[in-house]
Amino acid sequence: MVETGGGREGDRSRRYLLDTNVVIAAIEEDPAVVAAIETTEPEPLLVPATVLGELYFGARKSARVSENTHRIESFASGAEVLPCNGDTARFYAEIKDALRRKGRPIPENDIWIAAVALQHDLVLASRDSHFEHVEGLQLDRW
Repeated sequence: MVETGGGREGDRSRRYLLDTNVVIAAIEEDPAVVAAIETTEPEPLLVPATVLGELYFGARKSARVSENTHRIESFASGAEVLPCNGDTARFYAEIKDALRRKGRPIPENDIWIAAVALQHDLVLASRDSHFEHVEGLQLDRW
């Protein structure tokens, strides 16, 4: 089941996994994302290792590598980074196969991010609508 929008104020027991675009918005202090993060529990924030990889890659190809790397490291120091393991790989394969059968491919890294969310029964906080095609993924648009 895919859920979109709402939910943050009424159910503080939901645990959120942050997608790359939400982390970028948090680093840039987007008011909507900052407010959403402030209402979630438990701390620390949960971020998949794949998201950090995307962020570090973005920093490396930017004009301000050191500054952007420092911003990522500062954010990550207050987060719990969830790694990929053998169980994640099984979820990845199931998601990718289901998307293939539907004819609805999504970016590879996003399949890994969705796999971590499903593996740990987390709500994915993202601004990407293509996650709606992942069966069983709980999605909240921030």
